[in-house]
Amino acid sequence: MSSRLSGDLERDEVEEEEEEEEEEGERANPTVVRMSQIVMPCHSNHRQELSVGQLLKWMDSTACLSAERQAGSPCVTASMDDIHFDHTISVGQVVNIKAKVNRAFNTSMEVGIQVNCEDLFSDRHWRVCNACATFVTQRTNAGKKVVLKPIVPQTQKEQVEYSVAAERRRVRMVHDDIIKDLLSHGFIQQADNSAVGNAVAAEKTKVESVELVLPPHANHQLNTFGGQIMAWMVNVAMIAASRLCQAHPTLRTIDMFKFRGPSQVGDRLLLRAIVNNAFKNSMEVGVRAEAYQEEGPNRHINSAFMTFEVLDDHRTPCTLPRIRPEPLEGERRFQEAIARKKIRLDRKYIISRTQAEVPRSVPWDPRNQVYLSYNNVSALKMLAARNKWRLSSEKDKVRLYTLEQKSTLSFRVEAEVDVPAHTAFRLLAELSNRPSWDTHYLSCELIHRVDDEDFLYRVVTPSVHRRSAASPSSASQVEGILHDFILLASKRNPCGSGDPYVIALRSVSLPTYPPTEGYNRGEVLCAGFTILETENNMSLISYYNQASPEVLPYISNDIAGLSSSFYHTFCSCRQYLTENKLQFTSEEQRGQSQVTDTDRTTRDSETDSVSLQL
Repeated sequence: MSSRLSGDLERDEVEEEEEEEEEEGERANPTVVRMSQIVMPCHSNHRQELSVGQLLKWMDSTACLSAERQAGSPCVTASMDDIHFDHTISVGQVVNIKAKVNRAFNTSMEVGIQVNCEDLFSDRHWRVCNACATFVTQRTNAGKKVVLKPIVPQTQKEQVEYSVAAERRRVRMVHDDIIKDLLSHGFIQQADNSAVGNAVAAEKTKVESVELVLPPHANHQLNTFGGQIMAWMVNVAMIAASRLCQAHPTLRTIDMFKFRGPSQVGDRLLLRAIVNNAFKNSMEVGVRAEAYQEEGPNRHINSAFMTFEVLDDHRTPCTLPRIRPEPLEGERRFQEAIARKKIRLDRKYIISRTQAEVPRSVPWDPRNQVYLSYNNVSALKMLAARNKWRLSSEKDKVRLYTLEQKSTLSFRVEAEVDVPAHTAFRLLAELSNRPSWDTHYLSCELIHRVDDEDFLYRVVTPSVHRRSAASPSSASQVEGILHDFILLASKRNPCGSGDPYVIALRSVSLPTYPPTEGYNRGEVLCAGFTILETENNMSLISYYNQASPEVLPYISNDIAGLSSSFYHTFCSCRQYLTENKLQFTSEEQRGQSQVTDTDRTTRDSETDSVSLQL
């Protein structure tokens, strides 16, 4: 986006983030590192814009310093998540980079990186990109891994980042498996090489370059600086892309950098790049980095995939030539590029959906389930973390809050319940039982159990339209039409102390469950429960809903104080939890008793078996 409107919107988002930090009174986080650099001609490319390689160096340096503040020991870059560059940065402008450790796992940690640009002459600020990098500590002299101390979130925003980091880690771990699944099940169409006779042979885009790692290329631990390796990889990828389009391409997206091994001063780095596939307005370039000494085999240390565009004078993407892949390995890379593009578009489509878009529901299938689940949980956590909730009403310690954000209206209903948090979570996670306490759920059918944490339901609710005195017949007809929703329910246990149990809900679409006559298909943007353990074995239960047009007529009356259905529904929920608490506890105890009896029987049989053998 390069229009003034989009720039203003992004500036508003940057200012809103800064305002939130000030309002929260954020303490000085010891892992926060800030870097500001003015872009000089030596940092720029032929268009007098900051080169992406230089930006990656600055990002990696800032993130590494943040990681080492947390670890108290030397750290190295393990990976950097996908990066999408929204804007270029010109000579004379200032780059502001902020890095902060979001979460420390056992021996690795996630560092969040924010890059903003500042124009000193117009006092404008805008976002360039966000990224998440994973760092690991170097082993001690004795060869032992350094176990990291945990992060203790100080603010609600940090708590959300801490919790969502676990979701992102899940996505990283299954990313390669998703690509393999797409290819193995034949979801990617084979290339029709006969139809692209005028295509450019992929061999013509090949680039090989060797770099000698010298002391200036090393970090303070005498390893090759990760940012320098990434910059070299961007350089050869740029050359490969230029050979296809015979123009100067613009880097738009980098798929995850993965460092597979270390490199030291004195290594030779062999960098190979080739255009894997060319689409209508973009191309994917694959880059591989290998390290070797004068003697010994090559060591594969990094791989990355970069997406380029060619822009005309109006900054509009140009149409690109087609590519003709090499046999065997080239065809494999060709197909994998299509799979990565599908994943990238699915992820962008899922995460960037807004209320104004119709339909808002994303098609569900097994290949995008991980991203949908991630977005479902993280969207609810981020909604809960907003700090501008306003108390609208309170009755018998049941509180109703509202939140207005540009074009959306959200509400939160919460109360403390004399039920342990884990018990409340187990009871509320059984969404099929919700019609027993929520009059707005006429039925709730489990369609598909995806896994232990994700489920698909079809929910039927009564019409939210009220009878009109002016036209009773037409109103009666509308009132007779029920609403139905296809919901993805994602449940999560707490990630650590102070983190809530989560039951997140969002609409998805299923080809096997299309809209049917007699039902208005509704859509849920973001809804669900957070359950936080409090003192005396009680729990604070909060229900959230980001209002969509289908439910807005219903909730507007409640927010205006004209109806008490929120209150009665929440009271029914509290009664349901209280009545089932004892039954749930006794069932849990019986289950533990059965496990103990089974263990005892197993031990006895094992003892008898040993006796017989003796």
